[in-house]
Amino acid sequence: MAYQPNDPQPVSQTAPPTLSPPRRNMRETAPGQSVSVSAAATGPQDQPAAELTRRYELLKRLGVTTAANEDCDDLARGMATQAGFLYGFVNLFLEEQTFVGLHQPPADSGYVIVGRTMSRDHGWCPEVMSRRKALPLHDVHASPRFSGNAVVDAVGIRSYFGAPLIHDSGTVLGTVCVIDPEKRPLAEARRLRDIVINASAQVMDHIARAPVR
Repeated sequence: MAYQPNDPQPVSQTAPPTLSPPRRNMRETAPGQSVSVSAAATGPQDQPAAELTRRYELLKRLGVTTAANEDCDDLARGMATQAGFLYGFVNLFLEEQTFVGLHQPPADSGYVIVGRTMSRDHGWCPEVMSRRKALPLHDVHASPRFSGNAVVDAVGIRSYFGAPLIHDSGTVLGTVCVIDPEKRPLAEARRLRDIVINASAQVMDHIARAPVR
């Protein structure tokens, strides 16, 4: 799930930008601002309407809200903390990628504040949706297929680990992922992949506990 912004705009505590990519080196960007880059997609450009309808119907049947919530924020925080990454996401693929769970640095940390939605064809999570299995990128520049991403060029994201949220019915609801501007040693890739896979199982367990309508 790389993070693709819209036009730069100041960030306020009450209204963060919708799409704001993280960056560890903020020399080109003032703290609290987003960075504008061109569209980047590594997954499918269009999502079939029938698939989206099934996703909504399943979420409704399970009684799962599509709004941000503290439980999913806690799951994102635990995943990111365990991995040692700056950002963690629980992401439902709706009309947009919708981050119902989000962990990021504090607003006064000097890092860019990430919003709760992003175009569904941006970044690496669409690839996870398509392949229906985890995508470990310890260093995105190590793979020509995934290094050609405007997010990499503009904001310097170097590591991404994501896993799909697959219901027992076979419907893929979304993803979980962590990203960071620092690359990770290849020797850590398996451990980090297992962290996001375990986090995806935790999210699906949480969804299964939701009141069924």
